[in-house]
Amino acid sequence: MTDRPARTANRPARTGPDSRLRLEDVAARVGLSTASVSLVLRGAPGPSERTRQRVLKAAAELGYQPDRNASLLARRRTRLLGVMVDIHSPFHAELVEHLHTAAEAVGYDLALSTQTRTRDEDTAVETLLAFRSEALILLGPTAPATTLTALDRKAPVIAVGRRIADADLDVVRSADDAGVGQIVDHLAGLGHRSIAYIGGGKGVIATDRRRGYRAAMRRHGLGEHVRVLSGDHTEQAGERAARHLLDDGQPATAVVAFNDQCAIGVLAALSRAGVAVPDEVSVAGYDDDALSRLSCFSLTTVSQGAEEQARCAVAAAVERLDEGRTTPREVVLPPRLVVRGSTAQAPSTP
Repeated sequence: MTDRPARTANRPARTGPDSRLRLEDVAARVGLSTASVSLVLRGAPGPSERTRQRVLKAAAELGYQPDRNASLLARRRTRLLGVMVDIHSPFHAELVEHLHTAAEAVGYDLALSTQTRTRDEDTAVETLLAFRSEALILLGPTAPATTLTALDRKAPVIAVGRRIADADLDVVRSADDAGVGQIVDHLAGLGHRSIAYIGGGKGVIATDRRRGYRAAMRRHGLGEHVRVLSGDHTEQAGERAARHLLDDGQPATAVVAFNDQCAIGVLAALSRAGVAVPDEVSVAGYDDDALSRLSCFSLTTVSQGAEEQARCAVAAAVERLDEGRTTPREVVLPPRLVVRGSTAQAPSTP
């Protein structure tokens, strides 16, 4: 009978299918946690040089061979950028298209999660995290800054389209107040004085655009003509506001809407009432979405630079994930007025 070699005191004996040494064996040998040993064997930052040498020596003495399949599985990146999108927004749809192009150019893909009338922002974000999105690109988020900052600790957050004060996360947006100011400048230059504005609700974006309208009206000496009607981002809101303007006996010669969808609702209501656009009333929107460019609308609007916003958002995510940037950054892009056929010279007073 052949003598079996004696077991060494430093090397645990394992037999059977589980005879291969494990990470726990190396950790026990050096008296460290498996997490610390794993950091050393993966070459990750953190452990001291002395600790590294101890772990590497113990692994060599024990003949430890890492399970490459398990290691790859643990380290495998999804390279997914999670995008929260409002399914009802044509502008968001355009942003997503540009985000896809920008992400593919740097070796990433997108995971999309939608907001609907019955599916809120929290649910959309939870879905993106469940899909192991490495960073979150949130289009027009409405959550409080504190909530977004806490979320950024789970995965880098890039908020697109919304100003966020005192939040430690990345923001990519256009200057909404300046964009609405450009529309008012354009209309005032055409001789309009009675310029009404249809708001977008209580959110930050709506607040900034409303403030831009008021400031521009005062800049042109039209403070006494400031007129803000309640609305939101839908066509229905534009229709309601337009009917109110027509019914109250003080019609405006120009209407600026919170976004293009709202402006299209204004156009529909004016058309049904037999009011000629732009001969009797000029109408302008905001976003320069795909609908605004259709010849049946030919809507004067403001471009937020969807392609540039998408490029900057993806670049911010890559800087956080691949380059290790930790300092939050805000990118504010200049808006651009796009003049089409829905605005014209103010009608002359009889």
